[in-house]
Amino acid sequence: MRIFRHEKIEDADRGGAVAIGNFDGVHPGHQAVIAAAGGAARALHASHAVLTFEPHPYGVFKPDAAPFRLTPFRAKARHIETLGVDLLLAKHFDLDFAKLSAEDFVDQILIAGLGAKHVVVGYDFVFGRGRRGDSKLLKAQGAQKGFEVSVVEAVASPGGSLYSSTRIRQFLTGAKPREAAELLGRFWEIEGRVEHGEGHARGLGVPTANVPLADYLRPSPGIYAAYAGIEGEGKTDWHEAVAYLGRRATLGAGELRLEAHLLDFSGDLLGRHLRVALVDYLRPDAVFSGVEALKAQLVRDLASTRAALAGAEYP
Repeated sequence: MRIFRHEKIEDADRGGAVAIGNFDGVHPGHQAVIAAAGGAARALHASHAVLTFEPHPYGVFKPDAAPFRLTPFRAKARHIETLGVDLLLAKHFDLDFAKLSAEDFVDQILIAGLGAKHVVVGYDFVFGRGRRGDSKLLKAQGAQKGFEVSVVEAVASPGGSLYSSTRIRQFLTGAKPREAAELLGRFWEIEGRVEHGEGHARGLGVPTANVPLADYLRPSPGIYAAYAGIEGEGKTDWHEAVAYLGRRATLGAGELRLEAHLLDFSGDLLGRHLRVALVDYLRPDAVFSGVEALKAQLVRDLASTRAALAGAEYP
């Protein structure tokens, strides 16, 4: 998959089918939209493209909002690549771009920019200044200007719930990672390059890898059974892990951070890219009477993690 963030696509890539959306999470509902574009691309014998927007429009319109991303761009791109997409187009989104009318979006982005022959969107897709554009307007523009439009209706999970990024966020902030995984189609992950910590966890006998939270949604603080994947040489090496999200109040409160202790692992992870997949919520963050009480709880947490991961599938 080729990624275009600022440069124009080549002439040979024009005239294809494109799925449009924010696709934060790349959950099965998003995947249905992207797959429909893939089917249209095969029928056209043309390129299969995905058009998304970076940074996420919500963050542009509400810059003071709490972090909310399920999949920042690196993670989103990786998940989209697994769907057999040829081109990922990340259109820079800012307040000036938001001023484009719906018709100008069609003319400048879809026609002049992509030469799109088939456009696929979800049932709730809106675009253009004031969110005036919708699937009905897009179809009318397509009929007038020579491209097909397909609208993918809402997709429900086997349990009957609609796949929804908003609902997934609610589960994660509500300490329900397994319910989030059911809608996401996989365990939710936070990934990043391991940074220096203060060494407190190593002194407790459970050395941890410190992963920056960056733009990720902040899930409910506490202890999680998790999988930690070390990226390198084109593959990810997964390990069972216990993850802590909190402020280390017992050892002197600090900023919210994610720390992961990989079970039965020894090695230096500093500077490595780590993916931490949250599987099960074990307990909330807590303040202990002292270091010995904290150590005793960590022993119980390790046992709880092994029990929670018994029989669970790796990402």
